[in-house]
Amino acid sequence: LGVMYGKGRGTAQNYKEAMKWYKLSAEQRNANAQFNLGLMYSKAEGVVQDYKEAMKWYQRSAKQGNAYAQNSLGVMYQNGRGVAKDYKKAMKWYRKGVKQGNTAAQNNLGVMYSKGQGVTQDYIQAHKWFNIAGVNGSEVAAKNRDALAKRMALAQVAEAQKLAREWMESHKK
Repeated sequence: LGVMYGKGRGTAQNYKEAMKWYKLSAEQRNANAQFNLGLMYSKAEGVVQDYKEAMKWYQRSAKQGNAYAQNSLGVMYQNGRGVAKDYKKAMKWYRKGVKQGNTAAQNNLGVMYSKGQGVTQDYIQAHKWFNIAGVNGSEVAAKNRDALAKRMALAQVAEAQKLAREWMESHKK
C-alpha cells in the first residue's frame, strides 16, 4: 500500500498515507519499506528533508541485504549527507551493492575509482566498473565509460575491458 500511495498507482498520490504504511511495514523489519522510508526522508517526499533519519532507515534495510539501500548508504557517505563524509565507508557500501548486481553501485564504484575517492585513482578500475554497469543497463555508466575512455591509452582500455569480462564471467547468476 505504501508504494501505491507513494507513486500514485491505482490511487491518488498521498505521501502521508505512504509514510503511514511504510512505517507499519518497516517496523516489522520489511527491508523494502525501510528503504522507501529512507528515500522519503532523503528526497523530502511528504516530510521535512532529514538525512539522519534517512540514514537510519537505509542502514536497517542495508543490513538486511537490500542492494538499493546499500548503494544509498554509499551515496550518503560519499556526499556527507546525514553523516561525516567518509569515502572508505562509501566504498564499503558500494561494494556490498555491487556483489548483488546493483548497477547504480557499480557506476558509483567507477566514480570513486575515477576520482580517487577512498581508493587510489585508477582509470582501469573505473572503466571496468562503468563498463559492467553499462552492460547491465546503466546509460549513465555507459556515458561515463565512453568519456573516460577518451582519456585513456588503448592498452588501458583493453585491460579494463578484459577485467570487466573476467568479473562478469565469474559473477554469472
